[in-house]
Amino acid sequence: MTRLPAFWASASQAERDAAYNNAAAVACSAQWTTERDAAAAAFRTAHPARLDLRYGEADREAWDLFPGPRRDAPCLVFIHGGYWQRNRREDFAHYAEGALAMGWSVAFNGYSLAPEASLTRIAWQVQAALDWLSAHGPEHGIGGPIVASGWSAGGHLAALALEHPAVTAGLAISGIFELAPIRDTYLNAALKLSDEEIAELSPMRRPVVHKPLAIAYGSAELPELCRQSRDFHALRSAAHAPGPLVPVPGADHFQVLEALRVPDGSLLRVAATLLD
Repeated sequence: MTRLPAFWASASQAERDAAYNNAAAVACSAQWTTERDAAAAAFRTAHPARLDLRYGEADREAWDLFPGPRRDAPCLVFIHGGYWQRNRREDFAHYAEGALAMGWSVAFNGYSLAPEASLTRIAWQVQAALDWLSAHGPEHGIGGPIVASGWSAGGHLAALALEHPAVTAGLAISGIFELAPIRDTYLNAALKLSDEEIAELSPMRRPVVHKPLAIAYGSAELPELCRQSRDFHALRSAAHAPGPLVPVPGADHFQVLEALRVPDGSLLRVAATLLD
């Protein structure tokens, strides 16, 4: 069964593309990206001890770890976005500031990008990265419960990561949970999604995981991003799976991450409640 928006059948290609083009929808997205990269680079320079730890042989198969003050502190894993074909883990390092300030550890994993890697390969890499973290994290001061979080495409990967036995809870921010519409947009030029991938890698179509999962999105995001989050939360709620739906008031697709960065941000408060 596909889960397409009501307007999809009559929409032009341009309308379908626009429905998922976050960069075009936010006028200051290019400036945000430049400022983000600079802040992340400065943060990594100030915290150089546990960077580029390999979990595999591919170029991007590595972790950046920022342990908290206690080995048993919760660890927020952050999986970056970019529609599975852009960005790097290094460009989001400064978003560790909020969780570190509340005594958590934070970890950023990398993964290969499309078209070099299929979405099947990318999803496998996230599972392999979590295997490594659960086995080797304590050596680096990270041994507490893992909360898998991610933004945009990373929100999709965080929902899949909830299935990993080492993951206690999840926080999916502005994620994609049904892949069928993506195949009908410009994004599929790199992804080349197959029927099997849509069926197997859409969280909406997988067995519901009964671990806490907060599903967050900015209230000023594109309607399709809002719908995807609401639909996934409704599906989980119908199955009595725990976790809140968290609209972040006034936030667009990029600003929503500030609620993760600031020490008392709403997304961090929600993440903390997942472990209660």
